[in-house]
Amino acid sequence: MGRGRAKAKQTKVARELKYGGPQTDFDRLQAELAGSADNHDGAPSTKAVDALGDPLDDDPYAKYYEEPAD
Repeated sequence: MGRGRAKAKQTKVARELKYGGPQTDFDRLQAELAGSADNHDGAPSTKAVDALGDPLDDDPYAKYYEEPAD
């Protein structure tokens, strides 16, 4: 007893996720796909990084990252 309201909330959330998912940024997707065609080792090419900006600019923990010693 008392689960009707909780189940209704879960159903509502599931429906929103299924039909109203996140909006796709097609310009950014195109930039990522265009940059990955040049480089097949998994690392982003410099063209893709230049188009999207530095990915570490938005990372609050980037200042704590240290490059591994070779």
